[in-house]
Formats: sequence, C-alpha cells, structure tokens
Amino acid sequence: MINNQPPIIVSSLDLVRLTKLIESLPPKYLPGIDALQCELDRATIVEPGEVPSGVVTMNSKVRFVDELSKNTFELTLVYPEDGGNADRVSILAPVGGALLGLSVGQSIFWQVPGGQKLQLTILEVIFQPEAAGELLR
Repeated sequence: MINNQPPIIVSSLDLVRLTKLIESLPPKYLPGIDALQCELDRATIVEPGEVPSGVVTMNSKVRFVDELSKNTFELTLVYPEDGGNADRVSILAPVGGALLGLSVGQSIFWQVPGGQKLQLTILEVIFQPEAAGELLR
C-alpha cells in the first residue's frame, strides 16, 4: 500500500465477515491479510442499508481502469472461496484489497508484490448487493 489513500466506506456486515476471514487464514496469506487489515482499519464503517450505491462492497461488480497501463477491467469482488474465474477477484488479491470501499470517481495508488504499482480509478459500480437489497448475501 501507498500513503495518501482516499477515504473508503465498508459495511458493518462486510467488516464482520472480513475480520473472521483474516482470523481464520494461515500465515502464508500474510501480505494480503496485512493489506486488507490496513484498509479495514482506515475505513468508515456504516450499516449495510446506509452504503451509498456507488461504493465497492463485497460481491460488487465494478468497472475500473488502471491509469498507468490504461487497461479497463470489469470484475466482481469476492471472498477467496468464490474466486477462480477470470471475471472475479479475491479480496486477498492486491487489486481486490485496493478496490474495497472505493466510490465511483475515486483513485487509489496500490503497490503489488514485486514492486509494481497500480493506480486504479473506479468508473462504475455495475452491481452492488446492498443497493439491490441483497444485504444478507
């Protein structure tokens, strides 16, 4: 992670689930765990029904651009057990941790393993469970 990150919003339900996930993981996931914990620690926590529709939450489908490569992506942010498809990104992946809690129009600089840097900008939240009324998903 890099300093000067934008403010983020995380639902209380995602916070509980992600905290349980972090506590259950073996040490081999340490870089991903540390990055995710840092994001959760700096997040503004709100009730699921209070999450603005333009915020990336767990199970949200989001369109974003890497400003450095100019590549645009459309991915769903998922828990590790739901990953494995080309159109899904795990919350423990560097990009997944970077996306959590961002709002449409926000950008974040994120360092990934190997020293590569990303600058992600959220273009659109295509689907968000909270906005769709799927609060218990």
